[in-house]
Amino acid sequence: MSHTTSSRPLPQEERNTATEDLPPDGRPEPAPDAEEATPDAGEATAHATEATPDAEEATPDQDTVASEGTDPEAATAPEAATEAEAAPESEAATDTNSATPTAPASASTPAPGWRDRHPIAARALAWTTTALAGALVLVTLLLPNDPARLTPAEFVRIPVEGIAGAALLLVLPQTVRRVAAVLAGVGLALLAILDVLDIGFIGALGRGFNVVFDWPLLGDGASFLQDSIGPAGALGVEIAAVVLVLALLVLTALAVVRLSNLMARHRATAAGTTLVLGTAWVLSAALGLQIAGAPVASRSTSDLVQARMDGVSATLKDEREFAREAATDPYHGTPGSQLLTGLRGKDVIFTFIESYGRSAVQDPLMAPGVDAVLAKGTKRLRAAGYSACSGWLTSATYGGGSWLGHSTFMSGLWIDNQQRYRTVTAGDHLTLTKAFQRTGAWRTVGIMPGVTKGWPEATWYGLDHVYDSRELGYKGPKFSWSTMPDQYSLSAFQRLEHGRPHDKPLMSEIILTSSHNPWAPLPKTLPWNKVGDGSVYNSIEKAGKNPVDVWQQTDRVRTEYGKSIQYSLNSLISYVEKYGNKNTVLVFLGDHQPVAKVSGDHASRDVPVALVAHDPDVLKRISGWHWTPGLNPGHQGPVWRMDTFRDRFLKAYGPQPGSTAAPAAAR
Repeated sequence: MSHTTSSRPLPQEERNTATEDLPPDGRPEPAPDAEEATPDAGEATAHATEATPDAEEATPDQDTVASEGTDPEAATAPEAATEAEAAPESEAATDTNSATPTAPASASTPAPGWRDRHPIAARALAWTTTALAGALVLVTLLLPNDPARLTPAEFVRIPVEGIAGAALLLVLPQTVRRVAAVLAGVGLALLAILDVLDIGFIGALGRGFNVVFDWPLLGDGASFLQDSIGPAGALGVEIAAVVLVLALLVLTALAVVRLSNLMARHRATAAGTTLVLGTAWVLSAALGLQIAGAPVASRSTSDLVQARMDGVSATLKDEREFAREAATDPYHGTPGSQLLTGLRGKDVIFTFIESYGRSAVQDPLMAPGVDAVLAKGTKRLRAAGYSACSGWLTSATYGGGSWLGHSTFMSGLWIDNQQRYRTVTAGDHLTLTKAFQRTGAWRTVGIMPGVTKGWPEATWYGLDHVYDSRELGYKGPKFSWSTMPDQYSLSAFQRLEHGRPHDKPLMSEIILTSSHNPWAPLPKTLPWNKVGDGSVYNSIEKAGKNPVDVWQQTDRVRTEYGKSIQYSLNSLISYVEKYGNKNTVLVFLGDHQPVAKVSGDHASRDVPVALVAHDPDVLKRISGWHWTPGLNPGHQGPVWRMDTFRDRFLKAYGPQPGSTAAPAAAR
């Protein structure tokens, strides 16, 4: 057998290697038999060829594991195994190269990943990610929907829904398991979002979020936020809220997928752990074990889901029943000639003071200032020839939703949600203001500074004309949510309607908004001849307090709320004192209590109501109401539901036994 030797010069690296391999005397050792060398090289080549399928088989396994959502620790194992198996082949290739010069085998070997270079960090990251995934799932399962229950004890319980979910995922096939894990994660995130909405609504409105009709209120909340912190700040908050919602949906789904994959890889351990937790839950439930008042055996998620389903069903049922109730009205067919005969010739003013609740006149921090205004106001009005009496009404709303209080008071129906409001305003149920309109004896107007666009409800209320924020001629600054100070609204009412000659008495509905949340900055009472077009308020608004600063401390918020009520009351009392006459009749009340941050948790829904008149006969007609003399109803004054006021008022000022109704055209 002949051997041919290549005459090409060796590369520098090979020459260096050859030099290093020479014996001490500098002469090369005798070469082995060429025939023996050839089979060895062939075997090495074959061995290297056999290593290729092994590496290819390892790759799909690794990809499959990664696609199942394994953690970095599990993904490192196949890579390490592949490199371990490839090591002998690399050594064999190196031996072969020493005999037959070829390209180094390491040139085709992929570079090691960061997990191979930093195995400890990779393992720590995997453990941390898994722990965070478990914590996120646990929080979404145990998150309460009541701010009073947001305590650490709520999050150290055993959720039965988590145990049941783990057991289900363990028995599902791989593909179905992945889909179920994603759906479960998204479902948990949605429930957590609804819980957060409940917490916000309880804090602001004293009730949970209704998934049927409360969605439009989120838009109102965004508008209020813009008025409070400005357009840029509100936009930032809205963007952050959207990002958080999307992140929660995605992260919770990924967390459940990760945990399900972990259980699938360690099925025996997961099954045992699930069994132990299930047993612990049953024992805890049977023994009634608790941690800081919270039961160890939790089923809060399933209870909340059931409550929401029941709530939807109850809402739909309530909608049907309320529609029938609204269609029934004892005064629906009463002719105008028989309505409000006891008030003919009087200028009647119904005034709602925003957020004027029982807390304003009875809370130890706020009451001293408000009570002083009421006491002094009673004396001022008495000196001007007026008498007053007052009581309590229980509002249909709390903390917000003023229109629900207004419509309840005027319609005589309990309107405590948006669906009821839409139902009643779409019908022809008689309102108190429409009763005045029906007589034909009054001109009916509304002063609505909080209305900034078209208001179709004006027809339902029975108002001949509504002056909204665009028609009142205000040229000054907004005071947070309130478009204009109360004193300006009353001044515009005097200029546009009350102070002008008219051939009929005036019935007016006036909404005072200066006491609307967030109660900063606040206007100041001015001499009436200084109000003008409102430009005078520019310097007052600039010198006022920042809502963000006020809301950092609860006592500061409550103090500023009390000041806002004092301002509204002073403006109204001063108006009657200056512009009232012998025919003036004023009914003023609060629409609802302020938010819980001011009124306190579990506060009542009571609001003060007062009636002021110059004619003694007006108060004599309601002597049977047993209201408290003066503007402050006191602690022991009678309490009625707000929806009962309409019928009581119509009865008190309708035809009395033995009297003759004044002639009037019915409408």
